[in-house]
Amino acid sequence: MTRKRAALLAAIKEPMVVEEIEYLDPAPNRVLVRTGASPFCSTDCVNWRGELAKIPPTILGHASMGEVVEVGPGVAHIKVGDRVIVPGTSECGVCFYCAAGRPDQCSETFDRGGIWPHVANRDNGEPVSAAGNVGGYAELMNVTANQVFPVETDLPDEWLSMLGCGITTGLGCVFNVAKVQPGSSVAVVGLGHLGQWMVQAARIAGARRIIAIDPIAWRREHAGRLGATHAVDPSADDPVAQVQKLTEGRGADYVLEAATVTEAFTQAILMSRRAGTVVLTSVERADAQVTVPQTALSVTSRAILGAQNGNVRMRHDLPRFIRMMEDGRLDPEAIITNRYRLDQINEALRASDEKRDLSGIIVPSLG
Repeated sequence: MTRKRAALLAAIKEPMVVEEIEYLDPAPNRVLVRTGASPFCSTDCVNWRGELAKIPPTILGHASMGEVVEVGPGVAHIKVGDRVIVPGTSECGVCFYCAAGRPDQCSETFDRGGIWPHVANRDNGEPVSAAGNVGGYAELMNVTANQVFPVETDLPDEWLSMLGCGITTGLGCVFNVAKVQPGSSVAVVGLGHLGQWMVQAARIAGARRIIAIDPIAWRREHAGRLGATHAVDPSADDPVAQVQKLTEGRGADYVLEAATVTEAFTQAILMSRRAGTVVLTSVERADAQVTVPQTALSVTSRAILGAQNGNVRMRHDLPRFIRMMEDGRLDPEAIITNRYRLDQINEALRASDEKRDLSGIIVPSLG
């Protein structure tokens, strides 16, 4: 067993605690990964409040990267020393969903009933789980080998860490789910880290009009620097009417939602044109409900799609997304607002919850 520090959600709505825990040796088909960097995701603000049914004590952080330091029995495709991406979704390759070409719904992730694996023990003997089967807010991760993807690149750890969630979801929503076409109009609802990636991807896809929608002025301005052509303040006037005004009265060809609040779901659907495409990504809380006019779902022929991790296939999509960073088409540094030591985890939580960060990156090796 190996002792390393981790930031634990020990109790709901209480500050996370950083303490040394004893990691279990890797079981068959599992590996130990030394954490390089993990982006703090706004979803973990919801987890911290207990609204997505995580069970303490657990290690949050559902996307990460690092270096493999030990492999368990039966692991053949990963070796010690590999630099790897650890996303929030497994790809087992054999379940119904993987076989159907939808590894974003892999049973190894979604058929667990909300029970995450026991990966370590506290000094009092209490078992610790890894939320999302990752547990990235720690110096070490004990993860399934089906959730570890080797990469060959010299890009910085912090940039690569965002490939586990923000980049894959944002770019995947544009390229894999919506399939945005050149010359089209795209509205992005919500301009946190995910929305900013969607703006960049829409620009790369050749969208002619990219409408950035968020009540926070600096986020709208930031999106403009990344490729948005128009900005909408939803608190100033009806955002649906504003988008329609910018699209000859029709509504946007594609609407990508990354705003979390359920009201934004309804607005996203209504600001799309007839026969347009809407991609929804957020979860406000586990029991949230969305109300939409029936005609918007039927006679207007909109395509309304949910997207988990951008419907990516990691082995296929990771290399092309990495190339976009290497050749400068994507700007990862523009999404990183702060880097935090592991013992600054609660500062990162507050900055995310108060919408002062786009992506705050937890870097355990920072002194």
